[in-house]
Amino acid sequence: MSQGGTVSTSFGTSVVEEISRALAPVDADLARRYPGEPPTRQPVHTVYVPADTITASTVREWGEGALALLDAHAPDAGALAQVLGMDEGLAGPVHERIREKLRREPVEDLRIDFEDGYGPRPDDEEDAAALHAAHLVAAAFAPGAGGPVPAYAGIRMKCMEAAVRDRGIRTLDIFLTTLAENGGLPGGLVLTLPKVSSPEQVGAMVRLCEEFEKTHGPAGRLGFEIQIETTQSILGPDGRATVARMIEAAGGRATSLHYGTFDYSAACGISAAHQSLDHPAADHAKAVMQVAAAGTGVRLSDGSTNVLPVGGREQVHGAWRLHHALVRRSLARAYYQGWDMHPGHLPTRYAAVYAFYREGLARAGERLAAYAGNAGGDVMDEPATARALSNYLLRGLECGALSPAEVATASGMGRTALDTLAGRTQG
Repeated sequence: MSQGGTVSTSFGTSVVEEISRALAPVDADLARRYPGEPPTRQPVHTVYVPADTITASTVREWGEGALALLDAHAPDAGALAQVLGMDEGLAGPVHERIREKLRREPVEDLRIDFEDGYGPRPDDEEDAAALHAAHLVAAAFAPGAGGPVPAYAGIRMKCMEAAVRDRGIRTLDIFLTTLAENGGLPGGLVLTLPKVSSPEQVGAMVRLCEEFEKTHGPAGRLGFEIQIETTQSILGPDGRATVARMIEAAGGRATSLHYGTFDYSAACGISAAHQSLDHPAADHAKAVMQVAAAGTGVRLSDGSTNVLPVGGREQVHGAWRLHHALVRRSLARAYYQGWDMHPGHLPTRYAAVYAFYREGLARAGERLAAYAGNAGGDVMDEPATARALSNYLLRGLECGALSPAEVATASGMGRTALDTLAGRTQG
């Protein structure tokens, strides 16, 4: 800088313009591939129910079964704290919220299973089950539907492998067509494509979605989850991360990646006694999924445990402690959703989730308030961390762990301000 304050530069305007023109396609590609966090609620879990056992009362029965187990084995906050090693002051509001949740919305995301939980059946039997599933989902989302209703529901079809491909496609067709003819596709509809091993299988699912939309519209309406259960979905024969190619092949229709604990573990040669979502092989797969999905708007879901809280008190408490610890572990690793396979998993799902958000509320609110007010503090947060803090509070609100008043008191922000800071506003 000269004495007179004039700034000296060497780059000509034409160079800057040339660089801008050269990078414009890159800018557009990055914006397309990485739109950021969706503005929609993510469920804390998915409950899988075989298609031959699902009824209109399944969700209510799961809530009632979970409440009965809670009453029998952790009837008050003190008992819950003792079983799970939770601070008693935290256990009070957590226990209260678990009970309320199990009455109001015991299942956040219901998947009617036509794959492993259902198995091979005669065609006429699966046709009838697909029809039945569609009528149940249509009724659940109909205006004025009674009883507890999940925020999301849909089916897991059979995969795109040659042996079951035609059957899976037919089930999907019956299910979607019946929904379209009975009030249309509900807003909470979710479809799951299992055992994906190649981007071409994802492309085939996209093709089916496009074909359905030609008749029933609108274009781009259907999305689907990709289930990561094969080793080929993580690392392809060319050494590339297949899961990233799958997200690209979905053309914006992939809504989430779900880790399949037991199929993936078995594919890696892990013995049955050691198949768990905290195995190192599982952590590797999920780390690859996490990096591939980051910024794309595709969400992540962890798998399940097959240890059920059934039998005597000692057995129930042991299964609860295991499930609670696994859910907490997933939450700390930014896997905010998982699978629950039994009504007895619901109390510890919500205990872990609610404690996770409640115990961090004060500190997250304090840091966010300091950031928003540019007031400093003992942690200097970056904009990306502020987005993460906002999303943390929003997730706590959406699942029922936190109340709007508690969040506003802690952070000085309402829902609209949090949505904006989190980047959840619609573009």
